Amino acid sequence: MSDVLARIVARTRQRLAESPVVIEDVRAAAFEQARRRKPRAFSTALRGSGVNVIAEIKSASPSAGSIVPDPQVEAIAADYARGGAAAISIVTEPEFFRGSRDWIDRAKSASRLPVVMKDFVVEPSQLVMAAAAGADAVLLLASLLTAKEIARFIEMLDQFAIDALVEVHDEAELERAVEAGAGLIGVNSRDLRTFHVDLATAERLAGKIPPDVIRVAESGIRDRQDIDRLRNAGFQAFLVGESLLRQNDRAAAVRSLVRTD
Repeated sequence: MSDVLARIVARTRQRLAESPVVIEDVRAAAFEQARRRKPRAFSTALRGSGVNVIAEIKSASPSAGSIVPDPQVEAIAADYARGGAAAISIVTEPEFFRGSRDWIDRAKSASRLPVVMKDFVVEPSQLVMAAAAGADAVLLLASLLTAKEIARFIEMLDQFAIDALVEVHDEAELERAVEAGAGLIGVNSRDLRTFHVDLATAERLAGKIPPDVIRVAESGIRDRQDIDRLRNAGFQAFLVGESLLRQNDRAAAVRSLVRTD
């Protein structure tokens, strides 16, 4: 685990310890959201035959620093929807990424697209809070979890008909994700130790993902050339964040990625 990732996880555990959540207190809200939500909306959106872009909203990152201070979540989400995004990713970690779970409902309301919550999930209460916030999917980092923990978290999310997107960075993490029965696997091309991005990582791991699993490419995607390269490797969906957020016309930027010509 890199020093940056270790600090993020340590602060996440500290916040959870300082403000513990009683799962039973939020379970009712989570099930109420589940009744309103289309089951498996996120994975369904990624099964489209075209270019399925998951467009991300985040304020900052440890590698890039400030990206969009105080982002206008509704406006960005609406732009992504107009551009043809299949889904939206919300980075909710509050300190290093300056995000918020409140953004989930705001983005869904403005875009009518399914939303995946990206955070550093280390305990079950975070899953129930994600469900209560209206998330359609939750990112699970294989770098932080054992295969048994991933399987247990997937089972918990199943109670709310929420998808688990299991993120991997190398063969060992991929093996854990597959062992846990992940139906959606994201390959992050960013090395967590150096933060260097190399799409060859995604290309290398794509062929090792079972054929019935939805493959999501993450990090380092800037243009349609990158999309085509990753599609040729077997990916069906593409999570794109910083390169979209920095555009003046975000709808046009998404449109340039999903165009069919």
